[in-house]
Amino acid sequence: MGFRENLRTKIRIERLADRVRRSLGPDGSPSRLDREALRELLALSPFLPQRVRDLELFVEDTPGPVKTIVVLDNELPIYRTTVADVALRKSPEVAEMVRPRNIVRILRDGDVKRSRKHDSLEAIRAACLARLDLSWRREDIEDLRRDGIASWEGRYLPGVEEALALFAELLGWKTPPDPFRSPQAEVFARLRLGAAGETVLGPAVFFVPDRPALGFVAEDFAAGDPAALERYRAFAEGRLAAPIQGEAVFARLQDELFGERPGGP
Repeated sequence: MGFRENLRTKIRIERLADRVRRSLGPDGSPSRLDREALRELLALSPFLPQRVRDLELFVEDTPGPVKTIVVLDNELPIYRTTVADVALRKSPEVAEMVRPRNIVRILRDGDVKRSRKHDSLEAIRAACLARLDLSWRREDIEDLRRDGIASWEGRYLPGVEEALALFAELLGWKTPPDPFRSPQAEVFARLRLGAAGETVLGPAVFFVPDRPALGFVAEDFAAGDPAALERYRAFAEGRLAAPIQGEAVFARLQDELFGERPGGP
């Protein structure tokens, strides 16, 4: 796959992992695993599906009997052992359960279990990402800028949204949490913690498909500052015009990525 397809795949991996993460809940809490999202995520990993007894397994595609094995259940355990051993421990048959040595293996799996829940999800996510070549050349970014501009000029809004999402992924920018969520605008921004531990947002891109409108604001907005939040909402709602608008937003995003924005990186 090329640079852009790899980047799209990375975005898909992160979104699927986030869906699974939300379904797992906090450690120690009951959870109902989002199996559909997890199957989609594992399809992008080096693990291959395998049905054994009543178990849905995803098995590392490597030679030799000992493998890394993901069990698709609410605990989401990962084992380092053989498929037969996992079958015995997770779904024993009656004849196997009467053997004393097997009883110990069924009751205690700490010798082969490597992780569970959130730790397992992170291991799966990392395995998915490790398959991608996310390196890029300057020409790749310039092509992305030109495609974003062409989509904006042609009012091809899905193309605008994709170009913004790809730039945001490259920059490490995120969609903001409360209290920055906006029903009017799709926002991508740099997020960090301020001195008081509050979320600080900025710079930010505001995209409003319904108008359509596209703007870039280089300011910082602190979650604990009511005046800053009001100014942020004014940009999101279009009551304040962004200093950089339209096709110029893509040039500014390219400069942000190359470290060429005014004032240096």
